[in-house]
Amino acid sequence: MINHLPILQVIVPLMAAPVAALVRKRGVAWFITVLATWASLAIAVLLLLDVRDGGTIRYALGGWAAPWGIEYRVDTVSAYVLVIVAGIGAIVTPYALLSVRREIGVKQAPLFYSALLLCLCGLLGITITGDVFNLFVFLEISSISAYALIAMGPDRRALHAAYKYLIMGSIGATFIVIGIGMMYMMTGTLNMADLARLLPSVGGRTVTVAFAFLAVGISLKLALFPLHQWLPDAYAYAPSTVTAFLASTATKVAFYVLLRVVFSVFGVVFAFETMSLHWALLPLAIVAVLFASLTAVYQGNVKRLLAYSSVAQIGYMILGVSLATVTGLTAGLLHLFNHAVIKGALFLAMGAVMYRVGSVRIEAMQGLAKRMPWTMAAFVAGGFSLIGVPLTVGFVSKWYLVLGAIENDMWLVAFFVLVGSLLAVAYIWKVAEAAYFKDYIGDLDVREAPLGLLVPMWALVVANFYFGVDANLTVGVARQAAELLLGVGP
Repeated sequence: MINHLPILQVIVPLMAAPVAALVRKRGVAWFITVLATWASLAIAVLLLLDVRDGGTIRYALGGWAAPWGIEYRVDTVSAYVLVIVAGIGAIVTPYALLSVRREIGVKQAPLFYSALLLCLCGLLGITITGDVFNLFVFLEISSISAYALIAMGPDRRALHAAYKYLIMGSIGATFIVIGIGMMYMMTGTLNMADLARLLPSVGGRTVTVAFAFLAVGISLKLALFPLHQWLPDAYAYAPSTVTAFLASTATKVAFYVLLRVVFSVFGVVFAFETMSLHWALLPLAIVAVLFASLTAVYQGNVKRLLAYSSVAQIGYMILGVSLATVTGLTAGLLHLFNHAVIKGALFLAMGAVMYRVGSVRIEAMQGLAKRMPWTMAAFVAGGFSLIGVPLTVGFVSKWYLVLGAIENDMWLVAFFVLVGSLLAVAYIWKVAEAAYFKDYIGDLDVREAPLGLLVPMWALVVANFYFGVDANLTVGVARQAAELLLGVGP
C-alpha cells in the first residue's frame, strides 16, 4: 500500500466523487467527502515525510516506465503543495455541512460534494503528475468542477460569474494546450523530465513561442494582473465553502504549475536569461500589489474585497519568483502556504456571517462583533496576518520578500511590499470599524455561529499564529523546494 501512495492520492477523491453524487441520504454524502479529504491529507503528509527522508518518488502507471508511460513524480515542491491542497480540503469539508445546507440546500448537496471532490482530485493530480498532457487533463477536471461549484451560489449573479470564469478559463486552457503541442512537436515527448533534457538542445522559435503561450495561459489560471478579471466575481458570488476552498487552493496550484514549467521544464537559464521573464513578472507583480489593494479599499462586499486582496497576494508570490534567487523563491513558496491559511480563515469567517446574517456587505456587519464575537475575532486575527503583523504567517512571508529584494539591491521593491501592507490595513480596518465601532442595527435574533463553522475557522486562525511563531518547518520545506527548483541544493 505504501508503494502506491502516489496513485492513491488521486484515486481516493476520484472514486469518492460518484459515490457522493449517488447517495441521497441526508449527511451521508458529506461524511463520504470528509473521509476522502482526510484520507487525502494523510497520504499527502506521508508522501512529504517520505520525500524529505528518501528523495524524489517516481511512480510509473501500469508499470510503463517514463517517458513511454505516464509518470507521477513527487519531490519536495510537489509534496509541499499536496499537503497544502489536501489540508485545506480536510478543513473546509467539515465546515461545509452547515454552510452548504443554508446556501445550497439539502437536495443539491450530494452533487455539490461530488463536484468538490472532483475539483480536489484535479488539483492533486496537477500537483503530482510528471506528464504535461496529464497536467492539462487534471487542470480541466478541476476547472470544469469549479465552474459548477461557483454556479451553485445562492445569488443569481453566481451564474454570470461562473460563465465569465468558464470563458477566461477556456482561453487559458487553450493557450496551455497549444504550448504543450508545440513542445511535443519539437521533442516527441510529454514527460517533464524528458522535456527538460531535450528542450535545451532543440531551441528555436517554436520553443520560444511555446514558452510564451504557456506563460500567458498559466497566468490566466493564476489570475495574475491584468488577467484577473474572472476572479472577483467568482469569489464574491460562489457559495462560501467554495470561495474558501478555491481561494486557498486553485490559484496556489496554478502558481505551482508556473514554477514547474519555468524552473523544471524550461530551466532557469532559458526563462530568466534568454527570455528575461523577470522583467515581465516584476512590474506586473508590483502593479498587482498596488492596484488590487487600492481597489479592495473601495469595495462594499467583503468577499469581493478579499478577492481583490487575493490578486494582490498573488502579486507577492510572483514578486518572489521574479527575484530568481533562493531567498526570493523561498518567499514566494512560503506565501503559497501562508496565503492559503490566511484567506481560508478570512473566507470561512465571512461564510459564518453569511450563515447568520445572510449578507457579507460591510453595512450588514455594523456592531456585529457584539453578536458574533468569535467570528469577528477570527476575521480580525486573519486580517492581522494578511497585513503582516509580527507573530503571524503573513509577517514571515513579507520578511523573506523584503530580504530577497534587499539581497538584489531592489530597495524600491522592498518599499512597495511595505506599501502593500499599509493598504491592507486600510481595507481590513473598514470591516473591523463597522463590526466593533458602530451600533448594531440588524436582526435581534442574530447570534454566534455554530461550532461546526467556528472550529474549522479557528483551526486556520491558530495555524496563522503557530506557523508565524515557529516557522522552522514551513521555511525549511520552502527553502529546500526553492533550492531544488533553482538547482542549487545538495
